[in-house]
Amino acid sequence: MKKVLAGLVAAAALITPELAQAEKIVIACGSVGQEQELCTQGAQAWAKKSGHTVQIMSVPTDAGQQLAQFQQLLAAGSTDLDVVRIDIIWPGIVANHFIDLKPHFPEDVLKQHFQPIVKNNTVNGKLVAMPWFTEAGLLYYRKDLLEKHGQKPPTTWQELAQTAKTVVDAEKKGGNDKLVGYVFQGKSYEGLTCNAVEWLDAFGGGTIVDANGQVTVNNPKAAEAIDFIASLVGNVVPKGVLSYEEEGARGAFQSGNAVFMRNWPYAWALANSKDSQIKGKVEVMALPKGGPEGKATGALGGWQLGVSKYSKNPEIAVDLVKYLTGPEEQKRRALVGAFNPTIMSLYKDEELLKANPFFGSLYDTFVNAVPRPTITGTKYNQVSTEFRNAVYATLSGKGKAADNLKRVETKLKSLGKNGKW
Repeated sequence: MKKVLAGLVAAAALITPELAQAEKIVIACGSVGQEQELCTQGAQAWAKKSGHTVQIMSVPTDAGQQLAQFQQLLAAGSTDLDVVRIDIIWPGIVANHFIDLKPHFPEDVLKQHFQPIVKNNTVNGKLVAMPWFTEAGLLYYRKDLLEKHGQKPPTTWQELAQTAKTVVDAEKKGGNDKLVGYVFQGKSYEGLTCNAVEWLDAFGGGTIVDANGQVTVNNPKAAEAIDFIASLVGNVVPKGVLSYEEEGARGAFQSGNAVFMRNWPYAWALANSKDSQIKGKVEVMALPKGGPEGKATGALGGWQLGVSKYSKNPEIAVDLVKYLTGPEEQKRRALVGAFNPTIMSLYKDEELLKANPFFGSLYDTFVNAVPRPTITGTKYNQVSTEFRNAVYATLSGKGKAADNLKRVETKLKSLGKNGKW
């Protein structure tokens, strides 16, 4: 009897305090494409393994609206949210409301991830969030239509415009009057900022605010880039694109009604899903250069997982973050949903490369993606809003880019300190 009691005492000692009682952890996932479904699957797998329960918090598809939702909860010190999925541009904005994850992740684990992302997620020495998946803007195209009409994949924006026009005109002569040339995220939200940052970088127009804090957005190359894209609206770009987020663009492309599309990597798995009208007819490449002297580029995107400092169960929440950002779960999400891992070794995984060939062919695009100006810290959202509103005005035919960017420059200098950041 004494041996039995001793065994029970020893077993009890092995049970960690948090597992002695099942707790509910609330996580905010994404809502674009398959993301909520895949996040739910991963969280439920962790719940089954850990003995805890998990609840998914609904969020808007618009990243800016998500941030507003989180800021409201965090500012109130709400305990209703434990694990938060944050955009790569948010660490400086939300850092004060998150716990430091550095004590919970050994250095050898952190070194498995892309170091620029780990650095991005570290604010004043505090690891605000763990990398979950990374992404860069990519160009999707209908390889069947290009081959049919004797066209090659474009290497410059000028070639893209001409190729799109050639294919659309030829298809219209054959009776296909629904086809458009190019779709992207043209609504005035963070997605447009990403597109416009790519245009500037492609044409040699620099960034909105440079690494030294100088406001650089008002320059001839930047204006040229935005004016060029604006010239396409109403021609090879439908006017309806000015209301598109990611899913609007994907809907047009995946229904077979667009030759080219700019989107994130997640669209690859969906475009090739069994019920897709364009399955097997799609290829993906780096976005074009802004002319012969330009640069092929893509905006740095990606999402991270952090733990609210107001969580009632931070240790358990951290355990969920460890599971979701670990190699097994990152691989599963990459296989099923084409979400780019942040763990470098997975880019040598043959199974992943077979499912997503562009993980290998566009590796340089992902690791050299152009960042948005997070040097602006807590005012990033204001900076992005001012910039994208000026871009949207230009795309809508309300003024030339040079005039609109001049106004942005004045506003951004007033937001900074002594005209800089």
